[in-house]
Amino acid sequence: MPFKQAGGSRRKIRALFDEETITVYQAFNDEIAEAAVEKQRFVKPFSMDRMTWIKPSFLWMMERSGYGTRPDQERVLAIRITLDGWTEALANAGLSTDPSSKEPVRVQWDPERDLKGNKLPIRSIQVGLSPAIVERYVKEWTVDITDISEYVEELRELREQGKFTRAAALLPAERQWNPPAEIAKRIGMA
Repeated sequence: MPFKQAGGSRRKIRALFDEETITVYQAFNDEIAEAAVEKQRFVKPFSMDRMTWIKPSFLWMMERSGYGTRPDQERVLAIRITLDGWTEALANAGLSTDPSSKEPVRVQWDPERDLKGNKLPIRSIQVGLSPAIVERYVKEWTVDITDISEYVEELRELREQGKFTRAAALLPAERQWNPPAEIAKRIGMA
């Protein structure tokens, strides 16, 4: 089973974080994004009744949203959440590849991307919060929300012009975040 053998050492959580917070990314339509930025919390029309996926890897979010060009993903938000909340979410996670898991949080590992969109030999995490836990994300864990859509557009234009060195200089200074050992095992990193 080559995937299992490659899994642990190739699965990385790359993120922008400090001692108290970690930044995750989501992309939405104008209506959801504007309300969230104005209130600094997710409010209607954001739905608390469905799974919401958060991604700490900026370049994976760029790939997923097409650099803010996919329908209903035109507005990219950087959401700083508490590191305690992030850790709690992962402590309550099950792998999306395990259909028997009943955990309120789902973890999925997808190929990380480089600035050109090429797949890298490591996998990045995306975390799905079910309605059972999304309220905590919205009401307790969120510290602030920043609309980074103009920044994303600038990066997209630099990519389209082939100015990858200039674009790379603008990327967030992400580094590897290592969860506690028991969480690493739970989410398939160990």
